[in-house]
Amino acid sequence: MITSYRDLDVWKRSIELVKKIYIETKGFPKEEIYGLTSQMRRSAVSISSNIAEGKTRQYKNEYIQFLYIALGSCAELETQIVISKELGYINEENRTSLSEELDHICRMTRNLIKSLR
Repeated sequence: MITSYRDLDVWKRSIELVKKIYIETKGFPKEEIYGLTSQMRRSAVSISSNIAEGKTRQYKNEYIQFLYIALGSCAELETQIVISKELGYINEENRTSLSEELDHICRMTRNLIKSLR
């Protein structure tokens, strides 16, 4: 039984993704600390944060709205991962791994929205 956002598999996976993004961006050039590094970290954190915040809302439509915001953050992070690869900050193997995990989280979020409707 799901009583808290902490019980949601999608929230748990999104927390794991945050950790992976922090590790990956640790090796980015120092001049990116306030640029791409910060953006990627904030986008990743936003996914799990919006899932959590939505779950605590009183009304289902509010919950769904926050899940859509999380999906927007997924799209932002996917774009930033591609940019990181294009700039040579991450290799293809890591790009693929991060993108696949992010895609799975996005699909889980969409399925959660469908189940709430």
